[in-house]
Amino acid sequence: MGLRIIYWLRHAKTGRDGQEVPASTMPMVKAVLAQLEELDLALWSEEHGPRVRVDLAGKILVTAAPHPEDASGQAVLAQSGELDVLEPFPTKQGKGPHLVHPRPMLRIVPGKLGGSPHLVHTRLESRALAALARQGVDTAKIYKLYPRFSKAAISQAIDLEAQLVT
Repeated sequence: MGLRIIYWLRHAKTGRDGQEVPASTMPMVKAVLAQLEELDLALWSEEHGPRVRVDLAGKILVTAAPHPEDASGQAVLAQSGELDVLEPFPTKQGKGPHLVHPRPMLRIVPGKLGGSPHLVHTRLESRALAALARQGVDTAKIYKLYPRFSKAAISQAIDLEAQLVT
């Protein structure tokens, strides 16, 4: 979360009024990171936990209510001038995944597997499956190596890791 906040604050943004908002200063970024450190990380241990946002002034906002969604299911935040720290995160290099449920059959849980993405209700990390794929193991063979896991979940894990590399 800290890295997303740093990236967002250190780049220019467009405010609610359409005016460009310059990148935040490093003292402001450090103050925001201090706010984040004071929060209880147990907030993110549940799949449907509170929303964590950062506004243009660098204030961290924690709310229980979910944000309205557009037709694609992505939270609508751009118009509010806030960054939802957990939602998919666009950058110049690509797009970071949701920090709790990066794919329908994958989860990221602080304290479980060191926060590594894994198949839901398992301890099978997505990076272990992707490592097999990177070593040239055919996807059909990976499915056979893990017969008790769904093919869709395995495919999502490999896809997530490919996204993270680009």
